[in-house]
Amino acid sequence: METYFLKSEDAFKFYESINKDYDLFVPVRIPSKKIKCEFGFDLAADDYILKRYSQALKKDITFNEYRPVEPVRTYFTHYKEEVVEFFHEGAESKKRERAAALFGVKSCDLFSLKIQDYVFLGGDEPDPVYKSRRESILLIASDCTAFKEACFCRAFQIDPFANEGFDINLSPLNNGYLVDVATKKGQAAVQELKNVFTQATLGQLSGREAKREAVAKRLDEHLSYHKIPGKDVLREIVTAGFNSPVWNEQMKTCVECGGCVLMCDTCHCFLLSDEKRGELNTKRMRLWDGCLFKNFTRVAGGANALRMRYMRLRNRFMKKFDFFIENMGIQGCCGCGRCIDVCPGKIDIRGILKRLNDEKYIPAA
Repeated sequence: METYFLKSEDAFKFYESINKDYDLFVPVRIPSKKIKCEFGFDLAADDYILKRYSQALKKDITFNEYRPVEPVRTYFTHYKEEVVEFFHEGAESKKRERAAALFGVKSCDLFSLKIQDYVFLGGDEPDPVYKSRRESILLIASDCTAFKEACFCRAFQIDPFANEGFDINLSPLNNGYLVDVATKKGQAAVQELKNVFTQATLGQLSGREAKREAVAKRLDEHLSYHKIPGKDVLREIVTAGFNSPVWNEQMKTCVECGGCVLMCDTCHCFLLSDEKRGELNTKRMRLWDGCLFKNFTRVAGGANALRMRYMRLRNRFMKKFDFFIENMGIQGCCGCGRCIDVCPGKIDIRGILKRLNDEKYIPAA
């Protein structure tokens, strides 16, 4: 991996160069209501969304301090899309998508792609739609310089800066960025920028390390108040808590909106349906689905293995903290906190894990 320095004034040269070969998506800040931190921390409030570079105003493009609102999986599997088209005589072929480049991808999002890769690329038959996008998308990661109240990546030993899984990574310094180029795809993307890059110095590298340690230390301090159990006990406490009253208690405020599964970066369930389009073709569509929806496990005849809401919430935790740990050795949660931010019922994954841990290890008074 090579590391360069890019001056702040040359950032738009970087954007323009990438945008020549990719549909570049860049972060734009959107004001958001400040969430009070119960532990006295003054935390960031605004959100970020990714917009096409050609559609975003230059004055609005910014460096996102933490992960965007939308999960990165939206660029690999769309919420509704055609996956197979059955052509009949006279049907026209579908145009190939232009490859995307995502700027400001965070470490939690990169971790989540391990889960998506397992689901869509593992086994005997990789998903061709996902595979095509996965191979073509340029991932431009960047360090987190702050965190939201809902962020809890470090509880699962995920750093707020990228160590792997990116093509290019940007780390902000006082007057520019350190640029890590990790793959051949990344090298090809920055080839035209050799004249604006300089080799990173030892002082710049040590400066980045200090910034990273400061953010991680502050996040650790914040999470210490939440008392989230460590990744080494997740499977044990979730399986032991199968009959815990916490599931019923938490689901009393659930309105079954599905926000938690639709905003989750590691969720991946879908259903298939065939739609007739005119007289010439039929399209097979893939739609996002999730275990919090009432009909998720409903089968012909009306039987439903997860007919109650508390069962569906419990199933979500069993999948993330039992199934994936057993089959992959990692939990199916990246600690991004999007499910916490979006839930109108204030159901907090951190609180449920703490409760299960307390029930398992802390004896009743």
